[in-house]
Amino acid sequence: MARVVGLGHIGLYVRDLERMTAFYRDFLGMKVTKQSPGRAVFLSSDPQLVDHEIALMTGRQSDQQPQLIQQISMRVPSLEDLRTFKKRIIENGYKIDQIVTHLSAIGCYFFDPEGNRTEVFWLTGRPSWIMIGVPIDIDRPEAEIMADIDRVWEQTRHVSVGMAPDEAAQAAMQRAYEDARKQPVAATA
Repeated sequence: MARVVGLGHIGLYVRDLERMTAFYRDFLGMKVTKQSPGRAVFLSSDPQLVDHEIALMTGRQSDQQPQLIQQISMRVPSLEDLRTFKKRIIENGYKIDQIVTHLSAIGCYFFDPEGNRTEVFWLTGRPSWIMIGVPIDIDRPEAEIMADIDRVWEQTRHVSVGMAPDEAAQAAMQRAYEDARKQPVAATA
């Protein structure tokens, strides 16, 4: 039976991205691994071991009605386990938000019974330091999926830990989004 094998990361909505980044980076000593200026910052205590443990996202409105958790993310050991979770999510009536590739991982995002955004993800073995989330059909053969991922990864792998994507990486990311829009989307419930 498919099961999660560990906590991947926690995503937090924040009001002041720069201040929160400074707290996790400077006060706690974490390393910025990925960034989308003004929108999101990913941090890790050990980038060689784990891509990110904290994801900071703009979008927290106020303290009166705090929506703090952006996502709870848990790792699964294989693509087949991710496919099994997708089927179980649908069978149990949970709503899938999206299924995307981040190049370094493929994530299936859904909402738990109380509406908390949850992700189960599989690591692809392609370390990637760009922030990307391209829709992907995980019901296709693994070789096709990895070919799609590798096509973008080969054009973006030069982006180092913590760097913002350069023009070449941004162009490759844009082409990936455009290609994904042309593909039929698999049922996600």
